[in-house]
Amino acid sequence: MKAKKTLALSLALAMLLALSGCTSGGKSSSGHSSTASSSSSKASSSSAASSFAGESSSILSDLESRLESGLESMDESASPTMSTDFAEIGALSGEALGWGPGGPVDSENRSQGAIAYQEKYGKYDAYFIAPSSEKIYLTFDEGYENGYTADILDTLKEKGVHAVFFVTLPYAKEQPELVQRMIEEGHTVGNHSNKHITYPSLSLEEAKEDLMSLHQYMLDTYQYKMTVFRFPEGNFSEQTLAMVQSCGYKSLFWSFAYKDWYVDQQPDPSDALSSMLNKAHPGAIYLLHAVSSTNAQVLGDFIDGMREKGYVFSDFA
Repeated sequence: MKAKKTLALSLALAMLLALSGCTSGGKSSSGHSSTASSSSSKASSSSAASSFAGESSSILSDLESRLESGLESMDESASPTMSTDFAEIGALSGEALGWGPGGPVDSENRSQGAIAYQEKYGKYDAYFIAPSSEKIYLTFDEGYENGYTADILDTLKEKGVHAVFFVTLPYAKEQPELVQRMIEEGHTVGNHSNKHITYPSLSLEEAKEDLMSLHQYMLDTYQYKMTVFRFPEGNFSEQTLAMVQSCGYKSLFWSFAYKDWYVDQQPDPSDALSSMLNKAHPGAIYLLHAVSSTNAQVLGDFIDGMREKGYVFSDFA
């Protein structure tokens, strides 16, 4: 950027010098002049030169400011990420932590573990549970396609509900029609990493490269800028939370999940629906897996049941 700025400013200065030469090189139309008029002309020229120098300095300063602003904007548009200070982030704890919202709940049926993590790590734009209100959030993890995403999208469209779909890079490459439909129908497409490797097991540089490979692919292929991330398997560290935040992302965890990801051991639909409704709570963030036939089957009834309880499905922003 420094080289571009130097070149641009040099060109601007050359233009000003050329303009200065044209102005000072002008001749009088009169062929005769007295000593007095010559003296007056010199004084006038000196004054004009002084004025021009001042104007040149002002113009050059303005050009420099405009060029710096333009070049900075150009650099920002070329890179979708924010700068990452690995030295500062590396000073944070690298201890690997796992997340699951089981355990005791408060008087509103909200996971006390989620509340504690929210208070501790919310400063990194991490969300384990949303603020206590009637607003709740529906999210789906998409590691691979098992034939149910289209049905899920149909139900969401019918019910007028938006969700967050967390996709991996292989999914984004292999399922372009589904990903495009998610975008067109107003859902949020979240970043679920490239290789689905737990980030605390990687260096910060490796984790960022994994995160941004999907980010850049979505920009290039779908012209879509991702802003929400979900850690693979819910494993994180304070370092990786800060790294993800520095890349312009919010980290979205969950306050409800159940064992729905084993495609050959699907939960009974009636039992699953009862669990999803009975564990409802203000500010809930539901994690469901789109590979689940049970989830596809009960989704409509779940949405209706939550609305009957007074909850509102909201967009995560």
